[in-house]
Amino acid sequence: MQAPLFGADQLWIQIMKLGSLLLPALCAVCLATSARAEDVVVIHLKKAGNSLAPVVIELFERDAPAHAANFKNLVSKGFYNDTRIHRVVSGALVQMGDPLSRRKNSPDLGTGGPGYTLPPEIKRTHAAGIVGMGRLPDSLNPGRLSNGSQFYVTLKALPELDGTQTVFGHVVQGMETFEQIGNVAVDSSESPIDRITIGRCKVVSKDNLARELKTAQPTSSSGEGFWKRLTSPLSRLF
Repeated sequence: MQAPLFGADQLWIQIMKLGSLLLPALCAVCLATSARAEDVVVIHLKKAGNSLAPVVIELFERDAPAHAANFKNLVSKGFYNDTRIHRVVSGALVQMGDPLSRRKNSPDLGTGGPGYTLPPEIKRTHAAGIVGMGRLPDSLNPGRLSNGSQFYVTLKALPELDGTQTVFGHVVQGMETFEQIGNVAVDSSESPIDRITIGRCKVVSKDNLARELKTAQPTSSSGEGFWKRLTSPLSRLF
């Protein structure tokens, strides 16, 4: 017959039983805390000096960890501030992130970057609202390396880009802003005629997102006529 448990042994059994009851609750709390700690990127755009509705981008940190980390790093450094949207394919995509776009009438617009490329992390497909990293075409870039800073937002599903570009995020709020921009008048290089700039970009925890958006009330919205442009030169990024 097993001897009855007394003292420290009995106390240890009670602690183990209590732990088994509390563990699921503790795990749930940890998971909830982890979810709340996730970051998003908020982009504040301006057209003709007027603020547009802010855009919120959620990053695919598991599928494209290097691209997500790089994007957050550039945003935190203010790299994108005062750059402009330099390419609009009507109803299809909006592209930005070229540091050369800060200069007016730059002859090399659409070719700039931070001075480095990123290895591809091609996993996700191109639904509407997808955020992907620009790159040179296969003829010039067979390794499909991504530009270090230029990114685009799809206005519709673009399956022709699947398997060729790295997707690293998606728009979760403010998609209507890009949809409006997707209809603006552009020049022969697919650049908006009216300058549209990133006033500022910010990495924000989901806990603080509502507060961040509350401070950014749009003062204008764009709705110009519908212009279509076809493919761009090979020297430009997708």
